[in-house]
Amino acid sequence: MNEQQRVAIVVAGGSGMGAAAARKLHEAGFALGILSPSGKGEALAQELGGVGVTGSNQNVADLQQLVDAVMQRWGRIDVLVNGAGHGPKGKLLEISDKDWIKGLEVYFLNVVRATRLVAPIMQRQGGGSIVNISSAWAFEPTALFPTSAMARSGLAAFTKIFCDEYGRHNIRMNNVLPGWIDSLPQTEERRQSVPLQRYGKAEEIGATVAFLASEGAAYITGQNIRVDGGLMRSV
Repeated sequence: MNEQQRVAIVVAGGSGMGAAAARKLHEAGFALGILSPSGKGEALAQELGGVGVTGSNQNVADLQQLVDAVMQRWGRIDVLVNGAGHGPKGKLLEISDKDWIKGLEVYFLNVVRATRLVAPIMQRQGGGSIVNISSAWAFEPTALFPTSAMARSGLAAFTKIFCDEYGRHNIRMNNVLPGWIDSLPQTEERRQSVPLQRYGKAEEIGATVAFLASEGAAYITGQNIRVDGGLMRSV
């Protein structure tokens, strides 16, 4: 292994913002491990000269398989990027207990599970960066995404506690909060609601993730960074 080779794992990196983050990290010189429930993550990893596993971030064995494969090949993990799938939606009081729990699985425990596996590795090697792709609606909740808003406000609390515990080990964790991004279905009404008058690009989220993974962001931790074109109103 090249002594300078940095290594990133991207969970849920087969398409959309996760895949864009993987490509930006590749451009920045990272070797890549990618997990995706479709074959797309494995194919992207192959394209970028990395390691791919087809599996779910809701399955610890699948996450462990990726971590083991990356460690076997490169012996280190410098960056963990946690993407998510899509959780349940519905009218607030009609969402079942099962679906609320499913929301936690998709939007919160995805981060907890991967972090449990990777943080001890980062601790042994003297540091690392964890970046979670969250949602702009984590702090200004909308009925459009009830289980996401619920779980991701919890993710923000988890992130603060994690940073208190692991900052001394030079492990950083930040959340990226995308607004309306072009990997989602587009409507004119939503476009006009954004001060920049356009949907964001998945590549712009990827670029933010890559920045937070970089040495330029070495003093940034415990933050929730909006990348939403000015959509959110609170200061």
